Amino acid sequence: MDQSVVIKAQLLNIDDETAQAFSNTMCKYRDACNFISQYIFEHAFELKQSKLNKALYHDLRDKFELKSQMAQSAIKTVIARYKTVKTQLFQHPFRYDTGKKDGKGRGIWAQIYRDLAWLWQPINFKRPQLDLQRGRDWSYLSATNQLSLNTLNGRRKVDFVCKGFDQYLDQTKWKFGSLKMLQLRGKWYIHLGATTAIPEFEAEQAVHVVGIDRGLRFLAACYDEKGKSILFSGQKILRKRRKYKKLRAELQAKGTKSAKRRLKKIGQRENRWMSDVNHRLTKTLIDHYGSNTIYALEDLTDVRFATEKSPKDQRYEIVSWAFYQFEQFLTYKANLNSSAVVKVPAKYTSQRCPKCGRIHKDNRDHELHLYTCDKCGYKSNDDRLAAMNIQFLGTLYRSGEEAPQFNKQASVE
Repeated sequence: MDQSVVIKAQLLNIDDETAQAFSNTMCKYRDACNFISQYIFEHAFELKQSKLNKALYHDLRDKFELKSQMAQSAIKTVIARYKTVKTQLFQHPFRYDTGKKDGKGRGIWAQIYRDLAWLWQPINFKRPQLDLQRGRDWSYLSATNQLSLNTLNGRRKVDFVCKGFDQYLDQTKWKFGSLKMLQLRGKWYIHLGATTAIPEFEAEQAVHVVGIDRGLRFLAACYDEKGKSILFSGQKILRKRRKYKKLRAELQAKGTKSAKRRLKKIGQRENRWMSDVNHRLTKTLIDHYGSNTIYALEDLTDVRFATEKSPKDQRYEIVSWAFYQFEQFLTYKANLNSSAVVKVPAKYTSQRCPKCGRIHKDNRDHELHLYTCDKCGYKSNDDRLAAMNIQFLGTLYRSGEEAPQFNKQASVE
C-alpha cells in the first residue's frame, strides 16, 4: 500500500524580483480558478476534466497567460474543490420537522440529501495560490538542496527549510507529487505531497492492541493488552481553549475592522496550536507502544455530541476539538511504523462492564466520572472503562473478526 504525507516548508532568501514573480503568478492562477468555477456553476456543474479542458484551455492561456501545465492544474484544482464540497453537502443533509408524531409523541424528522445544485453561487477562491506539477513546473535539486519553481516570468531557484520533514526528502524512498505555494504574513511557504510504498499490515502480526478513548477531560485514555492504562489529561488544553473563546467573544463584541482582523489571526493561531497538540500526542503514542501495534479507536462518524445537559460555557469545547485530525495523524504515523489504526463501533463502549459484560446505561455516573457495575460490583473511571472496551473490540479484530461490536441483547442473556 501507499502512504502519503504533506511536507511543509518555508522558502528562504526571496528577493524582490522573485517575490514579484511569485505574487503575479499566484494572483493570475487564483483568477483563473475563479473563471473556471464560474463556468462550472453556469454549466450544470460539469466536472469532467476533458470537457472542461476543451471548453476553457485556450481562454486560460490567452486571458490569464497561464502556461500549458498551469492551465491543466487550475482545472484540476477547481474540480477537486467542487468534489470536496459535493461530499460535504452529502454528509450534511437538510433535516426538517414533518409535523408528525411517532407512537411516543416525539416529532418525526425527515432529511433530504444535498448536492451541488444547492449552491447559491460559484465556489470562490479568495487567497492567491499556485499548484505546480513535478517535472513540468518544479523540481528538487538535491545537490544544492534547492527548489526550482516555475512562474510566468521564468524559473526561480530558491532555498528552503522544512523542520521535522527532512526525512521525507530521500528520493530513493519517497516519490514527490504536486506542490502548492502559499504566502502568509509576508513569508512564502510550500506544501509538497510525497508518497512511499509500505507493506500491508496483517492483523495477525500485531504484538500490541491498544484501545483509545478520545475526549476532553482526558484527550486520550489508553488501555493495552497487558492491562496497563495511560491517561493524557486535557485540563490544561481546556483552560487554554476557554481563554481563546473569551478573547474571541470580546473581539466579536467590538465589531471593528481591526477586531475582525485580530479575530481571524486568533482563529488561525488556535488551529495551529490544536494541530501541534495532536501531533505531539500521536507521536508520544507511537513512540511508547512501538511497531506492530493495533490502535483501536471509536468510529465517531455521525456521532452527535449532546450538549443540552452541559453548562453553556462548556458547550464550545465539547463539540469543537479536532478528534478527526487526531485520527488522521495517528493513522499515517502508525502506517509508517508497521502498525495500523482500526475503527470500532462506539455503541455501548461507555455502558459495558469489561469484567462481566453487563450493559446498563445507569451504571455510569457522569458527574463523578465513575462506572459501577450493578451486577458484579466492578468500579473504574468511565474514560478508562471505555478504553478497556475499545481494546477488547480491537482484540477481536486481531483474532479475525471483521466487524466486532457489542450486543445489548446478548449481554442480557
